[in-house]
Amino acid sequence: MGEEGRGKGRIARGNAALDAPTRALVHAAVAVASGDTVTLRERLLTAQAARVPPRWIDELLLQSLLNVGYALGLQAFGVWRELSPAPLPASAEIGEPVAHDAWRDWAARGARVCRDVYGRTYHKLLVNLRALHPALEALVVVDAYGKLIGRDGLDLKRRELCTLAEIAVLDTPRQLHAHLRGALNSGATAEEVDDVLALVENDIDAEQAVRVWDLWADVRGRHL
Repeated sequence: MGEEGRGKGRIARGNAALDAPTRALVHAAVAVASGDTVTLRERLLTAQAARVPPRWIDELLLQSLLNVGYALGLQAFGVWRELSPAPLPASAEIGEPVAHDAWRDWAARGARVCRDVYGRTYHKLLVNLRALHPALEALVVVDAYGKLIGRDGLDLKRRELCTLAEIAVLDTPRQLHAHLRGALNSGATAEEVDDVLALVENDIDAEQAVRVWDLWADVRGRHL
């Protein structure tokens, strides 16, 4: 990408805010959303070198199914399994089972986690989901936030930073706006969000990068 239009609206700062493992994890998330398997493999190797726990990567790829869909998500898992064996079913590294009898727990946990991410706009989100389709509220709150995002193995802040990276690549402004706020609501600093968007910027075109930085400048100005 050329320099023209690059990083418009970026906040000038000094050293990177993300620690090395988190940066490597987010950088892998960007490649998951782009669908570039060669780049993804390189970044997963970098993540291993940065001592990113394998479970973090497993959890990233599981939650990526929500953002990028099964086609890209399963493709990413295929690349990852060439580098790291799958956890055994009886292993603590696999986390909790995905079983239907946990539905009530997922519903309660999903509401709690979703409320943490969306903050004061949580109830507006539910109203908007119901207006789109009556099944969407349960799918988002129970399946997305209760079943997947609320899992142990990766903290909510890192989950939101990875989600933010993938959404920024996909160029969906409404969702990007929500997850820019969600990252801040989940404990990320503005400087950490800057770092995430700087990583994303290298994998998208200049016009899209300008849109991403402009939206972030608006959210940052309102939130801080």
